[in-house]
Amino acid sequence: MSEFQNVSRRGFLKGVLSSGALVLGVYFDLRATEVADSPADLAAFHPNVFLGIETDGTVYIIAHRSEMGNGSRTALPRVLADELDADWNRVRIVQAVGDSRYGSQDTDASRSIFAFFDIMREAGAAARFMLVRAGSAQWSVPESECETDLHVVVHVPTRRQWSYGELALAASQLPVPRKQDVQLKARAAWRYIGKGASLYDLKDLCTGKAVYGMDAHLPGMVYAAIERPPVLGGRVKSYQEQEALRVPGVTGTVLIEPFKPPHGLQPLGGVAVIANNSWSAFQGRKKLHMVWDLGPNAAYNSDQFKKELQQTVRQPGLVMRNEGDVDAEFGRGGKTFEAEYYMPHLAHATMEPPVALADFHNGKVTVWAPTQNPQGVEDIVAQAVGVRKDHVTCHVTMLGGGFGRKSFGDFAAEAAVLSKKLGQPVKVVWSREDDIKFDYYLPVAAVYLKAALDASGKPTAWLQRSAFPPINSTFDLNARHGGWELKGNWIEVPFDIPNVRVENGAAQAHVRLGWLRSVASNYHTFAVQSFVDELAHHAARDPLEYLLELFGPPRILNLNIPHYPSEPGYPLDIGRLRRVTEKAAEMAGWGQFKPGHGSGLGIAAQRYSFTYVASVVRVEVNEKGDVRIPRIDTAVDAGTAVNPAYVKAQFEGAAVFGTSIARSGEITATNGVIDQSNFHDYPVARIHEASYQTNVYVVESSASPSGVGEPGVSVIAPALCNAIFAATGRRIRELPFSKALPA
Repeated sequence: MSEFQNVSRRGFLKGVLSSGALVLGVYFDLRATEVADSPADLAAFHPNVFLGIETDGTVYIIAHRSEMGNGSRTALPRVLADELDADWNRVRIVQAVGDSRYGSQDTDASRSIFAFFDIMREAGAAARFMLVRAGSAQWSVPESECETDLHVVVHVPTRRQWSYGELALAASQLPVPRKQDVQLKARAAWRYIGKGASLYDLKDLCTGKAVYGMDAHLPGMVYAAIERPPVLGGRVKSYQEQEALRVPGVTGTVLIEPFKPPHGLQPLGGVAVIANNSWSAFQGRKKLHMVWDLGPNAAYNSDQFKKELQQTVRQPGLVMRNEGDVDAEFGRGGKTFEAEYYMPHLAHATMEPPVALADFHNGKVTVWAPTQNPQGVEDIVAQAVGVRKDHVTCHVTMLGGGFGRKSFGDFAAEAAVLSKKLGQPVKVVWSREDDIKFDYYLPVAAVYLKAALDASGKPTAWLQRSAFPPINSTFDLNARHGGWELKGNWIEVPFDIPNVRVENGAAQAHVRLGWLRSVASNYHTFAVQSFVDELAHHAARDPLEYLLELFGPPRILNLNIPHYPSEPGYPLDIGRLRRVTEKAAEMAGWGQFKPGHGSGLGIAAQRYSFTYVASVVRVEVNEKGDVRIPRIDTAVDAGTAVNPAYVKAQFEGAAVFGTSIARSGEITATNGVIDQSNFHDYPVARIHEASYQTNVYVVESSASPSGVGEPGVSVIAPALCNAIFAATGRRIRELPFSKALPA
């Protein structure tokens, strides 16, 4: 087992680098109060430490985002290394602890590259500028005669060279340049950006050397397994400690107080069994014979709630977008078509369940956790144990999957609370059953769509309405309507339709809710792209041709929607959306393939996280209703792809994740208790159930980089269900589709 040595965050580079090392501050848009070149720069950027260069030439780059298979721990440092002209073989990546100096560390929403591409380029370019200036001073030559090559500064006329290590001391004495004085590399000069590369940690991952949350160990630590209230908001009435204490290895039990609403990231409460190993803790937990006061959420039944949501979307809701006159168009008395769709709660089911090690000592807390959000962990731990946030340090291990679950720090707070109570380090370990039954679930959702149709079957009016308990209910007891969940691809209907209205119905949460990979796009894209396919068949049109006609001609779609935030540099480009749709269809041989007789193709496309993606799924369905997926073809335009090889890998993984959602993803509740508990009743797609061949085409683009972790997920379910319709004539409007097949 690994042991950890605590190193203060401020002293990090002192420990890693020898005296005389070059440590760079880079400006960051956080309105800093430290280190700046001028008052103007102070107002615009916050100095941060992302880079250190040792006198032997070793380059240390800070990875401030979490690695969970997303590749950010490799991609962001490669961006910096490219601008620095660093030799990647001499780069050492160091994982950052939670610290506001790095800006947001919440590795979520597919925004790591999106948010930090320019920041990392500027950090590397500033260092390169300083090294050139130091080299020119050493030679007493003009800076204009000097440039960098791989890990060296070169005096161009004489071809003399200084290594980066040789210049580290001199460069460390120079002021950090102003942003406007630093010139970024031209695209043609990039060494690493846009080139495929394996993960920095690949060897350690493949040989078992990578340190995950479960690998964390401290001398004198104990293990804890927690029996949590089976219903959200439940409280302990009584339990039997003595039988648990008779289990060999069990040393005690600890009562954890229930949360104070809203639950947020707080521990759920319950009783922790403490032991000198995890197995004993789990066995002792079985002996507690808990008696609960379940509270008002014990009345929650997902079957009844489904009916309530469906009734809600049949009634007018809160208008989020309204263009043209939808009511007048429907009132003309022409052809209309309507449909309803439904998706249940989903669990994250990461391969590594939540786990955290905490050490409360002398009023300070140190945590080791596989977290997507170390700053969030520090926030909730400080709140849970009653200390200042700057007295909490969160070390980030590797994550055995995240998908959004591990941006919630409740499991780390549990460990901290227990460590404070016991006065020794505590590792809280969640079982798979804990993971499934006490997740932050993706909200259940019902969606209603209606279209008025002209003589050719094209919509002249479009109404879409959804209802789901909002994720903000996690933090706001009064939340009933969706917020940011509606501002993505739901509200920005990308179709060439003159009359559009988007609405949202109210719904109340009864379980913990959170974001899960692709979030609301999972149910919204399923509904919209399935509805488009239905309209195409209703009009006796080819689904691909019909979808492209709905998109309309290539253009920038400017949405005049109040309170809808636009992102500078990321307009809604219908041309890019059309191109990925056409490319995916071309890859799948759309025009040559003849559906029917048990086989079929389905297509779906969207923009999500500013990325354009389309997938075509091919299915084969036998007489028993068994669905086989011979291939999935995906085209993606994510702007500038920092690591195209890993962009491809993300969309290959998204195809499996999306297939799991469509096939079998379903969390239900009876009397407030989650019915599912493990992979036997919450299965993920096995090898034979996923696509036998997944082809991903990454569009070469000079546009700004966008997200790649999530966009590929939510197109899979509608494309898959559309393919099942093409193969069987059976329309699927409710997920998972396994409930609808066989006939």
